[in-house]
Amino acid sequence: MYMRADGRQPNELRPVSITRHFTKHAEGSVLIATGDTKVICNATVEDKVPPFLRGSGQGWITAEYAMLPRATPIRTIRDSVRGRTSGRSLEIQRLIGRALRPAIDLFALGERTIWLDCDVIQADGGTRTAAVTGSFIALVDAVKYLLDKGAISSSPLVDFIAATSVGIVDGRHLLDLSFGEDSQADVDMNFVMTGDGKIVEIQGTAEAVPFTQPDLGQLLTMATFGVKQLITEQKKALGPDADLIGAEKQ
Repeated sequence: MYMRADGRQPNELRPVSITRHFTKHAEGSVLIATGDTKVICNATVEDKVPPFLRGSGQGWITAEYAMLPRATPIRTIRDSVRGRTSGRSLEIQRLIGRALRPAIDLFALGERTIWLDCDVIQADGGTRTAAVTGSFIALVDAVKYLLDKGAISSSPLVDFIAATSVGIVDGRHLLDLSFGEDSQADVDMNFVMTGDGKIVEIQGTAEAVPFTQPDLGQLLTMATFGVKQLITEQKKALGPDADLIGAEKQ
């Protein structure tokens, strides 16, 4: 029977910590750690939107993602040196933007953009899910900044967003895969979900052996359990500012 290297139970998250106001200048800044994975998520407010939204009255949420050179055991070359953004980085930053847009009423945000810059400083699996979970807190702090300066009159945040990974390794269904587990998984999936349990996005593939509908149901149950715990950690980190999220007012 497969035993996890860190001794966790199959449905147990790695230790989670969320540190707000991690850097000085960003309107929202978070360091999130899930086990040995650490990601800095900075939110920046710009008083403009992409050309396709000008005059629409709608705001926008978008993201950039990067892996720092020594986030991994072997140094990776920066995208800026390579001269192009890697396909993996593009795919993940698009995921982060898609994941966070359902958290906010974009018309209530007004014609402004909130950028979420996610930089992985240490990677041990689950960097994209950690980036989504941490970026939500940075987004909340950016909204709080807009409220405090009087740029908006009420919070446009409608629900929590968090993400986690699940998979099947050596026949066992596991929550929150480390890199070692992810690299040998027969099935690997990422779930992005709201605070009320709705699914925003599922990314999943059979790396080796096709999986069944019962497998999918078990992985969904496991992911839902994990996301609920992550949202509990988000609420702890936010404290009274959790009241800025619409679902908390209902």
